Amino acid sequence: MALGQPPLPGRAVVVGTGLIGGSLGMGLRRLGWHVTGRDLDADRAELALKLGALDAVGHDPDAAVTFVATPVRSVAAEALDALSQGPGLVTDVGSVKAPIVDAVADPRFVGGHPMAGSEQDGVEGATPDLFQGATWVLTPTAGTDVGAYAQVQQLVVALGAEVVALAPERHDELVAVISHVPHLTAATLMRLASGRGEEQRALLRLAAGGFRDMTRIAGGSSAIWPDICGENQVAIVDVLDELLAALQSMRDVVARGDRAALIEALEEARAARVNLPVFIQRADELRELRIPVPDRPGSLADVTTLATDLDVNIVDLEIAHSSEGPRGVLILLVAADAVPAFRQALAAKGYLSSAHPVD
Repeated sequence: MALGQPPLPGRAVVVGTGLIGGSLGMGLRRLGWHVTGRDLDADRAELALKLGALDAVGHDPDAAVTFVATPVRSVAAEALDALSQGPGLVTDVGSVKAPIVDAVADPRFVGGHPMAGSEQDGVEGATPDLFQGATWVLTPTAGTDVGAYAQVQQLVVALGAEVVALAPERHDELVAVISHVPHLTAATLMRLASGRGEEQRALLRLAAGGFRDMTRIAGGSSAIWPDICGENQVAIVDVLDELLAALQSMRDVVARGDRAALIEALEEARAARVNLPVFIQRADELRELRIPVPDRPGSLADVTTLATDLDVNIVDLEIAHSSEGPRGVLILLVAADAVPAFRQALAAKGYLSSAHPVD
């Protein structure tokens, strides 16, 4: 496969045919893949078949990739089972990564988490466009096979997402800030509004854009959250403590009528919101970066997580193996304006590199 081109259609299995699993099936089928799926709820799998998320229900021993899209408590067992069924690679979509990656220590497993969702529940809300423009975290470790990572990365990009590589533990810390605690906060705010007794009817009629935007995610499925909070409890509690302290500080600013401090806080938040990164993938903004790496565990994780640290988006990735010794070349597509700083950081870690225009 040429760098920058979607992977050739193959065969895939989706384990768990809810919103994410169903959307994966639809997206893969649109790319020309043959998708088999299964679910603990046989009726839900049959519905996924009827809605066009699957080509068949069951198991496919010839699958090149298996996506595990079950609740986080069952991901590790399902991933290990899939790895035992054939030579294909396995990835998952769980929103907690460290416990899963620790439990599935196999080179063919690539931990993943698409930062995408909907207020819709189940496969009825699935859409092949769910991952368009979304961030999809991959969590390579020292034991991750470079080829497996490259295949998952390329497939995720073909589904329309932007890949970010993070260490599993760091993923869990960060996602507590930008996903887990925001959901709990939205649910708490919604309960606060709905608990106003006789005022509720008028209050909810007044609910406009800001309130609806903040509480939108509270409309999502509640079934997944006990497992998420259990698996990522420490990070979530830490962030909740920080949020409580920050809200107390904001309360004090309002209570003392400190106009200057209030404007400063709001302007800081506004600037941060305006400067959230955007998803770009224009060819004229990209460069091909070639990085010779030793054929040893850890090189892939070193390079990809360093890119994340520097806010460098790896649009595509492949590995060229050398026939002259235990070395290979990582070939990355990255934004042109990020190349100088990225190459400098790579050199500081002992990785030489060269940059080339995209043909």
